[in-house]
Amino acid sequence: MENQEYSVGLDIGTTKIVAIVGRRNAHGKIEILGVGKAKSLGVHKGIVNNISQTINSIKSAVAEAQSSAGVPISKVTVGIAGKHIRSLQHSDYIMRDHPDQYITEEDIEKLKDQVKKLVMLPGEEIIHVLPQDYKVDSEGEIQEPVGMHGKRLEANFHVVVGQMGSIRNIARCVREAGLEMEALTLEPLASSEAVLTKEEKEAGVAIVDIGGGTTDIAIFKDNIIRHTCVIPYGGGIITDDIKEGCSIIEKHAEQLKVKFGSSVPELEKDSTYVTIPGLHGRPDKEISLKVLAQIINARVEEILEMVNTELKAYGAFEQKKKLIAGIVLTGGGSNLRNLRQLANYTTGFDSRIGFANEYVANDKNQYLKGPEFATSIGLLMESLKIRDKKMLVTEEEIIEELKPQIENSIQAQTQTHSQEIQMPQVQNDIVEMAKQKAEVKKNRPTFGQSLMDKVKKFFEEVEE
Repeated sequence: MENQEYSVGLDIGTTKIVAIVGRRNAHGKIEILGVGKAKSLGVHKGIVNNISQTINSIKSAVAEAQSSAGVPISKVTVGIAGKHIRSLQHSDYIMRDHPDQYITEEDIEKLKDQVKKLVMLPGEEIIHVLPQDYKVDSEGEIQEPVGMHGKRLEANFHVVVGQMGSIRNIARCVREAGLEMEALTLEPLASSEAVLTKEEKEAGVAIVDIGGGTTDIAIFKDNIIRHTCVIPYGGGIITDDIKEGCSIIEKHAEQLKVKFGSSVPELEKDSTYVTIPGLHGRPDKEISLKVLAQIINARVEEILEMVNTELKAYGAFEQKKKLIAGIVLTGGGSNLRNLRQLANYTTGFDSRIGFANEYVANDKNQYLKGPEFATSIGLLMESLKIRDKKMLVTEEEIIEELKPQIENSIQAQTQTHSQEIQMPQVQNDIVEMAKQKAEVKKNRPTFGQSLMDKVKKFFEEVEE
């Protein structure tokens, strides 16, 4: 299998590391080729604090993914989170040298590159520069400026910033695990790709991804990213509370949380108990499920209040910024029973659990349905988008290289009266030449209809 046929998402979480290998099928859905999962050692609240342990965990997850997929893994798209992440709003502009020519993707990239040169606080680095809306000359609130004419191109940006040390530690772990980091993506943005619909992003929605070490938030309105943040608490601190509150070991605390945990104590009966085996001959311990729910409820309410603070910071309770689609809960922490009801009550917004398998074509055993896979599937989707964009650039490069042949063919067609030269035949010849060039470049296995369409479009432009 050619390397360009598939992509890999690598989620370096606090409790687990997941590597997912996949490709896009003929219908645009994602076909999962393999999944690898390993216990995350060396990561605390989304931040690497033990390099060698993290490298070993990455190697273990990637090896399992390689084995199940039957393909070698060399490039990965990696997620980043942690309490060091912050975001800011920024406006910037460029003056175009040739306003008579239409705006291209190159102009957009030039504007983004200018924003990336912003001076940050000491030790900080820009992770994402996300355009929100554009202004061309005096015309504002433009979503897609490509193809328009204008001298001044301006945009409002959502800029995501992180600590340089944390970013470099992740990069080092990936590199020393024998992998190349294709891209670094903020985890709530990756999760939103996997669980949010376009309609929700347009109506206004907040994704709340409750992971093991952090709770990641991303807010969308009018299909534009409006706010991102990372809360340094997740499912791990709930487990710690159970361990301390019930005086049991961490392993039993995690099992209690997963199997019997509830976010709403009022829904639990006073008479229901669960037995925990005693250590080294000590007597078994009985724990009330209502007491367990009270411990969980106290911490979950605290996390949801922090979510509420971020919603207020964005302005979600204002009429113009109201989140009509409410909240989507995802991540492993969203598996807690009755969490949705508590979120509804605490925030005042309707909520749902976001499952990550909506875009997956071959998850017949529902293994990837769990919301804990939202980030890793989102990272895979981001990797596929990067690959698709590179392929598109390659097609444009090939068309550019073939322009002289196409123009000569058109000229021959217009200068001859012979019926032997037919335009369809010339087009087909050019397409075949393009396919041969593509094979030489080794940039994708087949070009198919998209390349044919581009060649025909160029023919039409030359004929006009």
